[in-house]
Amino acid sequence: MLSFLRPAGLAVLGLALALPAAAQSTAEIGSLRFINTVTVANDQVIDGTLVGGLSGIDYDSAADLWYLISDDKSENNPARFYTARLTFTGGRLASVAIEHAVTLLQADGQPYPGPKTGGDVPDPESMRRDPETGNLWWTSEGDRKRGLSPFLRVAAPDGKQVSDVPTPGIFTMNKDREIGPRHNLGFEGLSFAPDGKSVWLAMESALYQDGPIATPSAGAVARLTRLDREGKVLSQFAYPVDPIQAVPTGKNGDNGISEILALDDSHALVLERSGVEGADGVWTMYIRLYAIDVTGATDIAAMPSLAGAAYTPVTKRLVIDLAKTPDLGHIDNIEGISWGPALPDGKRSLVLVSDNNFNPAQVTQFLAFEVEP
Repeated sequence: MLSFLRPAGLAVLGLALALPAAAQSTAEIGSLRFINTVTVANDQVIDGTLVGGLSGIDYDSAADLWYLISDDKSENNPARFYTARLTFTGGRLASVAIEHAVTLLQADGQPYPGPKTGGDVPDPESMRRDPETGNLWWTSEGDRKRGLSPFLRVAAPDGKQVSDVPTPGIFTMNKDREIGPRHNLGFEGLSFAPDGKSVWLAMESALYQDGPIATPSAGAVARLTRLDREGKVLSQFAYPVDPIQAVPTGKNGDNGISEILALDDSHALVLERSGVEGADGVWTMYIRLYAIDVTGATDIAAMPSLAGAAYTPVTKRLVIDLAKTPDLGHIDNIEGISWGPALPDGKRSLVLVSDNNFNPAQVTQFLAFEVEP
């Protein structure tokens, strides 16, 4: 997908949503103030690997260390994540230093294979640091064409596999029947609850049996699943995905969830990303951040199909529409979101990152915001 970055100024964005005490000293957020963009060069090489495809981001506040997972399917280099340092100066994001690349390893201790080799080819999409153990939980979106199901696994900080977390059978990929996840629309978002006792897992869009994917005239539904640390389903809810945000004049357009950030057991932030291809082949990105509340929503964990079924989805409220936010300029393919460090005035930061798809016409950009009380 294509987009171009312009110099950014400052913008103030209004919102009001509940946050856990660990994330914010007050019960609600008043607004977000844009505090700069930093772009990482597309040709940057770290530990012999090409930096790009950054699809997930998370922050270890104790170590002041960031984790970034690449969605490279072991095509450019073996599946991996990066550690990084983000420097904030004078209340603004000043620089991003990618420090190390860490290869993700399979249970047998070997790197994951690539598409030309075959086998358990991963499609990494999200990564979160376990607040209890310091391990790293990560998702693969799966590959319907190869019959590979999405998965949730745990890696040690050195990349060695620690465990394979069970996920509901409804997410098993089926390449011969239109049931289960669609190709490239699997496990896209992951987030620990603030207490670390559960994780939220977000599908990018609808399962076949839950209805069609988004079009410019109609939205879709994606499943949000809350699991305990052993993979037991605690609850599952339907999230209403927006329609595609414009009519493509090129061949393609899409919309779906790109990340989730849990606030507590009932509330979360959900990042939606819509890409629309123009007649010239250039993609325009429409990025929106929603606050959701599952209170009153139907627990759909026991419902094998949502098409034609009666249920109540989660409620959602628009927090930020980056396409309509002054001074941000053109925004690339934003896929990751994380809380960041406290700023000099004591307020919290929020950081978004883009996936450049290893496309020289796109950029890897870090967007930082200050959380206003």
